[in-house]
Amino acid sequence: MTLTSGSSVFDPALPAGSTAIVYCEDQFGEQDGKTANGLVRHSQKYEILSVLDSRHAGLDSGAFLDGVANGIPVLADLHQAIAHAGHVPDYLICGVAPADGLLSDAQRVVLLDGIARGMHIINGLHEFLNDDAEFVAAALLAQVTITDVRRPKDTRDLHLFSGRIFDVTCPKIAVLGTDGAIGKRTTATLLVQAMNAHGIRAVMVGTGQTTLIQGGKYGAALDALVPQFISGEVEHQMVLAFENESPDVIVVEGQGALSHPAYLSSGHILRGSRPDGVIVQHAPKRRVLGDFPMMPMPTAASEIKLIEAFADTRVIGVTINHEEMSPDEIDDAIAVHRLELGLPVTDPLTRPAADLVEMVLAAFPELAPELTTVRS
Repeated sequence: MTLTSGSSVFDPALPAGSTAIVYCEDQFGEQDGKTANGLVRHSQKYEILSVLDSRHAGLDSGAFLDGVANGIPVLADLHQAIAHAGHVPDYLICGVAPADGLLSDAQRVVLLDGIARGMHIINGLHEFLNDDAEFVAAALLAQVTITDVRRPKDTRDLHLFSGRIFDVTCPKIAVLGTDGAIGKRTTATLLVQAMNAHGIRAVMVGTGQTTLIQGGKYGAALDALVPQFISGEVEHQMVLAFENESPDVIVVEGQGALSHPAYLSSGHILRGSRPDGVIVQHAPKRRVLGDFPMMPMPTAASEIKLIEAFADTRVIGVTINHEEMSPDEIDDAIAVHRLELGLPVTDPLTRPAADLVEMVLAAFPELAPELTTVRS
């Protein structure tokens, strides 16, 4: 048995099997539960059987998050989840993503319990469990693997910015935002899915651990890298996606916010990907930054101004995160932002996917497939 550490593409190191339980105690549906939230919405790699969060036990995870049942239940504990599955699933995924990236004592107990039951661990935290003697010993005893998704590649395998991004000739779109955990990854995923459904070959480059866990083919967990290499790694993944997939468009996932005092990866994403257009994700009802309540939220307008001053790009649209909003408030927010900004505005989770496609086609009409009409 070999313990494995994560990288931008870590599939070959994983054991066979794909069934998984996602651990997200007390955080499902919250900002710090974004990894679990993302996995129940979209996972190319794993068959998600259930989510662990005793606070919401008994609910359907999809109905709870988005109002549409997906058949993935929220259960109280690992014992219930294994009983529900009818067998011990292959993986236990740590679905919490706290700001400090560390495990609490209670969380350690659950993951160690999963190991003892014979489950492989997928860990997206900054705390690398392959460096923890207790976890290493437990995994060796149980003959399972631990994958630390955020562990960077060896320095010799990292990339400095080289200018190869200028060889990428298709349009490049970055989905940035006004805060962390605001829906950038979800919007980027839905945008790629919608464009492909409308005959536009789109590929996504991920920049965080959740996209990699979901099965993203291209990307790196940027917040675990030495800053000198971040823009170069973004560029490298963009070039790989372009050369391997010959896409019509590349969508790159944002991280944090350019204005954010702590999560600064957006600057590296803008420099490394050199996007031709940017979509800004904004939560109108959020008054302070998610992990930093002493900091007021920027407006969509102020973030757009900052992005366009920082990089040679243009914002092509705004997407609304509807947290804490009623249907009428969503309607109002879309209308107000559209009028104020003079840009296309939509809510990716409550409005037709075609709205996202139309947003892109308005900026890049050359992407419109011949004889194809965008429909809702």
